Amino acid sequence: MNSPEGRLSGRVAIVTGASRGIGAATARLYIEHGASVVLADRRMELGDSLTAELNEAGPARAVFVEADIAEESGWASIIECLDAFGGNVDVLVNCAGIIRVARLEDLELEALRKVLETNLIGTFLGMKAVSALMKEQGRGSIINFSSPQGLEGREGFSAYAASKFAIRGLTRCAAIEMGEFGIRVNDIVPGPTRTAMTERPGWTDADYDAAYGGYPLGRLGEPSEVAAMCLFLASDDSSFCTGSDFVVDGGVLAGKPKA
Repeated sequence: MNSPEGRLSGRVAIVTGASRGIGAATARLYIEHGASVVLADRRMELGDSLTAELNEAGPARAVFVEADIAEESGWASIIECLDAFGGNVDVLVNCAGIIRVARLEDLELEALRKVLETNLIGTFLGMKAVSALMKEQGRGSIINFSSPQGLEGREGFSAYAASKFAIRGLTRCAAIEMGEFGIRVNDIVPGPTRTAMTERPGWTDADYDAAYGGYPLGRLGEPSEVAAMCLFLASDDSSFCTGSDFVVDGGVLAGKPKA
């Protein structure tokens, strides 16, 4: 087993949705543990700022690329950035995602397509983009992102749930197909986490406590707590794990909230 200080020493990772939230926390943790990281996002200002922060303390081990993950051209740009680190890739974290909330009868087709393109198609294209490189190396870890709404329904979440259920299926099929090449494919199921996606205008800490206090741990998760699972799945500590869900949800899926 690797030492805690260098669990990803010498490895190269791609993280999408990397400019903030869970993606940014994962990029920070990977850098801390010795990896070099390609940060991909559409938020150029935030991405440039994070890259400068990550490279401030020493040799440049982070590069940022503005890319649309729902397009093959976006992934071509991401793969080109690997040249900065020797052209290889050991880890892919498909973290980017969006959500649209609407009851089925009010859900516009364009909104459904946008969610599927970003969440599902973006994940699919990412796996395709790195597969040849990982096969050539004979190793790799692909980490996709599902959700509690990838295991159970919720009112108003038809588009999001459809994408997250599908990601779990895609993960399992890819794990079966890629296992012989030493490539592991898993998905993370994060519960409510303190990110821009869960921010509610005007809410106070008391409002968040009331909304999430009924679940077992009674609070929102922190991005760093989900990033810790990303570190585990990227490292040799998870060398016999593939085709599985890894739940980091504070107990949301354990059952109904306390009365």
